Parts: sequence; structure tokens; C-alpha cells
Amino acid sequence: MCAEDFAKKTVGALSWGRKSIDLSVVNTFVKRIQERYHYSLVVLKELVKTDFKLRYQGSFLGVAWSVLRPLMLFCVMYVVFAKFLRMSDGTPTYPVVLLLGISTWQFFGEATATGLRAVVDRGDLLRKIHFPNYIVVVSATIGALISLGINLLVVVIFAIFSKIQFTWRVLLLPLNFIELYVLALGAALLMATMYVYFRDIAHLWEVLQQVLFYSIPVIYPLSMVMDNDSLGKWGLIIAKIQLLNPIAQTIQDIRHNLIAPETQPTVWTLVGNPLIAVIPVILAFLLLALGVHVFRKHNRKFAEVM
Repeated sequence: MCAEDFAKKTVGALSWGRKSIDLSVVNTFVKRIQERYHYSLVVLKELVKTDFKLRYQGSFLGVAWSVLRPLMLFCVMYVVFAKFLRMSDGTPTYPVVLLLGISTWQFFGEATATGLRAVVDRGDLLRKIHFPNYIVVVSATIGALISLGINLLVVVIFAIFSKIQFTWRVLLLPLNFIELYVLALGAALLMATMYVYFRDIAHLWEVLQQVLFYSIPVIYPLSMVMDNDSLGKWGLIIAKIQLLNPIAQTIQDIRHNLIAPETQPTVWTLVGNPLIAVIPVILAFLLLALGVHVFRKHNRKFAEVM
């Protein structure tokens, strides 16, 4: 064997050994993560199943209310705002856009409302069984996420019957829903912590939800603000400010990517500066970071306070 062949084999052996070491390190890391969070994942799974079963326990229609609630609200909103008050963007896709907006808003409202009360409502369980407190908040938001998934199936069916042409932008929807969930979870963690100490937070949040609902384009199209003659040049500025709200930005992005990219403006199409356009995304993740920080700081005292 020549020196050159020996060197090649040696280098190959070393490379293979290095790859084996890298794989073993990765496998060890994955196993440690699984061992550390296995118990938490089992508890989370059982809580989600229990919450979803108890939510409609005793009702005649059961889980069907997950679909019927947004549909009934959609019918009321459509008749009042689209038919009587003539709120529409003038396109045949508006009914589906309205239904999608109501469904996504319902998720945010349900996730924050149930997440807010999760720690207090599960206080007896937290005192009896030892598991990370944040799981009860996460399980509440995941329950709302399941309802959103059911509602989205209804939206897609409506969209198919309305002959809406889906585009490649549907591939961006997972990013939109991740941001929406991050936003809801951050708000839920923050308010769940505050609710342990101040029960008035629940009533205050109900009022703030109504303010948020009408301050962003959920039931009315954004074009009504942009093209409003009474607002003049301020209409476009106000629309841009509205879209800097992470909730409005996420809802509009979902509508844009799923239903009507031509008629549904987003912060990315209205705001020319990408550094400004990315502000609502940054705010969503900052809210999650704040919620996690505040929750972790106070969660050890929950049992004493409750």
C-alpha cells in the first residue's frame, strides 16, 4: 500500500468516525429532550383531550357547535354589515373573506379567554399533581386551535363552492398560523399570570376585546378605510397603522394568502419599508417572550395566592 492510499483511507476513517460521533451526540441530545419533556407532553395531551370533551358535554349537538358558532355569527354579521350597512369590498369573495376573518378572530378570542382563566380554574389540579404550570395555559390554547382547524375546513369548503382559485401563497399559511398562535399564547400567558392576582383582568379583557374587534378590519374591509372620502389622505395612513397591529396583520395575511391575494391588502403590500412592515411580527414574538418571562417569574407563587 502506497503512502497516498494509506492517507486516503485514514482520512476516510476519520471522517466516518467524526460523522458517527456527531450522530451519537445528536441522538443523545434528542433522547434527553424526550426524557425531559415526556411527562409534560403526556399531561398536555390528556388535558387537551379532557378540555375538548368537557367543552360540549351535555349539549345535544356536541362538537358541532365548534362549526355552528362561527357560522351563526357569520350569518348575523353578513346580514347586518354586508346587506344592510353595505360593508363590502365589491368582490364576490367577500363572504368567504368575512367568514375567514370571523373564524380567526374567534380563535384569538377563545384562546385568550380560556387561557386567561386556565391557572385559576385548574388550581386544585395544580396543587395535587406536580407538573409545569404553563401546561394548563398551553392546553387551553391548543383546544382553541382544534376548533380553528375545524372552522378552516368549513371555510375551505365555502371557498371551493365559491370557485375561488387557490394560489402558491397557501404555502405561506403555516407561517401565518404560527404567528397567530404565538400571539394568542403570549397574551394568554401574560393575562393568566395577572388573573391569579387580579380577577378584574377578565372583565377588562372583555372590553378590550371589543375595542380590538372594531379597531381592525375583521367585519369591514380594509378598503373602506383606505378609500373613505371623508378621511381623505388620512385613510391610507390609518389603514397602515391598523396593519401594524399584529392581530390585524395576521388576519389580513391569512385572507390574502388563502382567499384573495388581489383584493386583500397586507402590511407587506401597503408599507414600502420592509423594516416597518416586519414590526407586527416582531411584536408578536416579543409578546410571547414577555408572557413566558412573567409567567415563569410568578408561577411558583400561584398555589400560595390561590
